[in-house]
Amino acid sequence: MKPVGQARPGFPCWVSLAARSLQAAQEFYTAVLGWTWRSTGLDEEFRTALFGGAPVAGIGELANSLRGAVAWTPFFAVADADATAARIHERGGTVGVGPLAFGPDRRAALAADPDGAVFGFWEGEALPGWAAEPDSAPAWLELRTRDAFAAALFYGEVFGWAAPEGPCSVEYENDEVIVGEAERKLAVIRGGAVEQAPDPRVRPRWYVHFRVPDVTAAVAAARAAGGTVALPPAPSAAGRQATLRDPDGGLFTVTAA
Repeated sequence: MKPVGQARPGFPCWVSLAARSLQAAQEFYTAVLGWTWRSTGLDEEFRTALFGGAPVAGIGELANSLRGAVAWTPFFAVADADATAARIHERGGTVGVGPLAFGPDRRAALAADPDGAVFGFWEGEALPGWAAEPDSAPAWLELRTRDAFAAALFYGEVFGWAAPEGPCSVEYENDEVIVGEAERKLAVIRGGAVEQAPDPRVRPRWYVHFRVPDVTAAVAAARAAGGTVALPPAPSAAGRQATLRDPDGGLFTVTAA
């Protein structure tokens, strides 16, 4: 896979799915999102999803010995994976895997924030993904958590969003934290208001929103391909969207382009 240069620290740089069956996942996401596929060159159990010829996501197959939940995971670019891991530990998060080397110039790790939402971080040359091709890659990321303000502090300190010269703009508005660049929304953190106690019913997790030309058609294709609808099509501040579940249980959101 050809790199596209150094990823910008603090920015989302990739999303990936750990599926129970690589072949079944490819068939489902081809039907719903119109993706095509190519080998990553790293392992036969990993594939890169393409849309319009541009890489948008990665899918790998879970080892038979692993029984973890199937989920989409966002990755954020960092300048130093070891320093990032240390900041995560210092701020109450955990690093479950890595940092591991992927070739001579890339390292990646999986972590969880203090409330348990899983995310990854990536050091080195960027995989060609949504940071390089924003018009064809995932629309944006959304963290649904118990306390948006606390989560924003954690991620802001881990990824440098809180720094005066940080890479992103961070705004707190209507109980949401919006992370962006110019007019482009990169991530939204949603949770309870500052004056409210955290909601224990919320299971914190990151959601990936994929652009589609027709939300209704994507929902119909998901049902026909064996998926289910977690949240039916409805208008939102970001446009019409629906949250779907693939046959393995992986949640994702489709958003009108």
